[in-house]
Amino acid sequence: MKHWLIKSEPSSWSWDDHVKVGVEPWHGVRNYQAANNMKAMKIGDRAFFYHSVQEKSIVGTVEVVREYYPDHTDPTGRFGMVDFKAIEPLKTPVSLAEIKADPRFSELGLLKQSRLSVVPIDAASWKIICHMGGIKP
Repeated sequence: MKHWLIKSEPSSWSWDDHVKVGVEPWHGVRNYQAANNMKAMKIGDRAFFYHSVQEKSIVGTVEVVREYYPDHTDPTGRFGMVDFKAIEPLKTPVSLAEIKADPRFSELGLLKQSRLSVVPIDAASWKIICHMGGIKP
């Protein structure tokens, strides 16, 4: 199983929105590197749900329940989407400031490619962030 981080602006799609529907396609990604990360996702992979813009924190976890398929919102037909199921909220959201302050995360995609909306998370970082957020990895 691989681990990922997906970003969303809470004003357009929040953790609470995702929890209400349970399973939802992650559509609208128009960056080739982010799309390639989504293509690499497999059923059962887990991802952190990150609120971007003002909150800038990891707030929950989701699981891939449908692998990459065409994105109906892309008129060019070049990009796809993945379906995620809400799994659990972090008991304590983990802020970007906390992650930046911890030298163990110096190579994390969230920091090195800060504008990318879908990034991989290594297994060690996944465990540490889960513990910081008060959940089991």
